[in-house]
Formats: sequence, structure tokens, C-alpha cells
Amino acid sequence: MTAAIQLEQQARPERRPFGPDTRLWEDTGLITFSLTAGSAFLLQTMEPTIAAVVDEHSTFRTDPMGRAMRSLASVMMWVYGGDEALAEADRLRKMHASLNTTDAQGRKHQALSSGPWAWVLHTGVFAFTEGNKYFSADKLTDADKEAYYRETVQLMRNFSVAPKEIPATYAEWEPWFWNQVENHLEVTSVAYDYLKVIRKIAPPKQIPRPLHPVWRAATTPVGRLQYFFTVGTTPNIVRDKLGLEWTANDERALRVLGWLIGRTMPLLPERIRYFPIAYEARKLERDRARLRKMINLRPI
Repeated sequence: MTAAIQLEQQARPERRPFGPDTRLWEDTGLITFSLTAGSAFLLQTMEPTIAAVVDEHSTFRTDPMGRAMRSLASVMMWVYGGDEALAEADRLRKMHASLNTTDAQGRKHQALSSGPWAWVLHTGVFAFTEGNKYFSADKLTDADKEAYYRETVQLMRNFSVAPKEIPATYAEWEPWFWNQVENHLEVTSVAYDYLKVIRKIAPPKQIPRPLHPVWRAATTPVGRLQYFFTVGTTPNIVRDKLGLEWTANDERALRVLGWLIGRTMPLLPERIRYFPIAYEARKLERDRARLRKMINLRPI
């Protein structure tokens, strides 16, 4: 191995999985994660390269439920997968390596371009802080935000995000993010299609056509609520760009719902509060801790 290669490997930030001593471990797996996941994806669909790639390659229009479930499971793996978390990041990079396209204006787009690849994770920072603002009784302090952002920087390292795409601190990230929202995001047909998809949830292919009316009756309230949460937790700049209506009454209703959710959620059993992968990972870590305790107490 040459000295240059050795130096490059030493300079490369360490990739490592997350454990139970992190904020990501505590919060990512909560079912309230889904309440702001929609606004994060909407922000992604307005990034020009992501929009072009999603438009050509994603199944979110034809298989919205399957696409959502696969995305959710993948995100859970990023935090709760242990060593497999890094394998999941590598799998996603490999999958996206060939997702390249050219848009109607003749602009070429590559899914693994450094800016768009990083933007997916940056939208997660916004979704987390926005979710805390509306749906948590335990509000984040500035120090909490900095600590959470440091963990997100580690997540970006796990995904091999280029260092140039990562502001050093949350204090630097915040103005950088709003500049991206105002000056880089574009109105796209993919964004409008996504809003239609979440409002009117198409039935999975496994459901027979005669049962489609039942599906629509059951999912219409869910779709309306998801649309409401998505639009409500989306930056006002983006709502203006897309021409989305959001009234003072809507904002009050969202805050009331958020207050109720934030105070009800901690009262629920852990198995209900967390998505399955997160719950099982947390349970496994407690089991390991109990085993370690008994091992340390064994007579020698």
C-alpha cells in the first residue's frame, strides 16, 4: 500500500453504527417520525437532481405503500441495524450509482452527485427539529440541536457524504439550509405528484379490485391527515413556491394536534411508540445489558 493511500485512509472520517447512548437511537424509531417524513420527502422532490431521478426511477406513483414501507425500513436500519447499518448505507449507494438521467431541459443528473446525496440527510435534520417543535413535550435547546446535529454528521459519514457538503455545526447548518430552500429548490411536477399520492393513497397490488372501495373508505382520512401534517410542517417558503394554502386556523389546529400527540405519546407502551425494527433493537440492547450484568456478578 502506498503512502498516499495510507494517508487518504487515515484522513477519511470513521464510519460507525449508532448505539443506545445517542439521540438518534432514542427518537428516530418513534412513530411520530412519520408525521414529518412527508415534509422531508417533499423537500427532496424539489431538489432538481433528486426530482429528475425520482421522476424516472421511483415507484412512488405506482406503488406508494410499498415505496413508503421500504423507505421507512431502510431509515430504521440506518440507526438500529448495528453493523448492518453500514451495509445498508453501502447497499443504497450501490443501488443509486446507476440512477442517472437527463431532464427536459437537457441537464444531466446523477443520483450520487455530492449535493443531492447529502440533501436527503439534510432534510432529515429539518424534519427532526420540526417534529420536535410540534409533536414533543420535551423541547430541544440550542445545545440539544448541536448534539443531535453532531450525530447526523456521523450518519452522513456512514453514507460517505462529501465533507464539503456538511456544515460544521448546527449554528452554521441552519442559515445554510434556509439558503438552499430559498435559492436552490425548484417547483417540480414530482413535488405535486407526491402531494397527490399521499392525499389519495392507492391500494397495494395485492388488494383485489372489488375491495378497492373499502380501501378508499379506510385510507381517505389517513391520507387527508398525512397531507395536512406534510403541508403544515413544510417551510412557508416552500408552501409559497408550490402555491399550497395554509391558514391561521390550519396552524392552530396543527399545534393543538401536536400538543395532544406530544403529551399522549410518552404514555403509550414502548412496543406501540416505536416502529418494529426500533423496538426490537432497543429490547435486544436491554437484554444484552442484563446478560452483561449477570456475567459481571458471576462467582469466580
